[in-house]
Amino acid sequence: MLNEIFLWINNHFIEVLGTIIGILYIFLSIKQNIWCWPAGLITSLLYVYVFFISKFYADMGLQVYYVFVSIYGWYFWKYGGTKNNIIVKVSTTSFALGIKLFFINAVLFGFIAFILVKYTDSPLPYWDAFTTALSIVATWMLARKIIEHWILWVLIDSVSLALYFYKELYSTVILFAIYTVLAIIGYLAWRKDLKKI
Repeated sequence: MLNEIFLWINNHFIEVLGTIIGILYIFLSIKQNIWCWPAGLITSLLYVYVFFISKFYADMGLQVYYVFVSIYGWYFWKYGGTKNNIIVKVSTTSFALGIKLFFINAVLFGFIAFILVKYTDSPLPYWDAFTTALSIVATWMLARKIIEHWILWVLIDSVSLALYFYKELYSTVILFAIYTVLAIIGYLAWRKDLKKI
């Protein structure tokens, strides 16, 4: 049994490494620690490979986006505060921004679903498009420290968990189960900071 576990870890080393660093990323995000961004960058680079092999092409493309948004988030958290306060504070989504993000998400979903259905052999193109589009929006919201991104992650991570179970990416299933719980914890932690402002 132990040999089988070690063999599986050896055969899925990149996925396991991505899982470990991904958990570190989410912990650092909850703590609003700027080092979440380099951890997210490394996790994303590893998962580009994992999702390419698994034929989750939209998720693979999402990881490429995460590479760039990790650089953006790192920069914004370091330099994006107001002139009087360099630290970016937790904020909420305004109604106008919420409407814009809803429409951006809808357009992204339609575009990604079209590409996946027409040009790939993705096994679950609409679900893949759903999680990918919403993740693009949620990650941008994280980079701007908008608290509602945690709520979106609970939904995204729950759906993703089921998709990865379907594709037998068991280490990633564990990661997304942990992500789902940590997204709830993250929301509660950020809400405390929001009340202090």
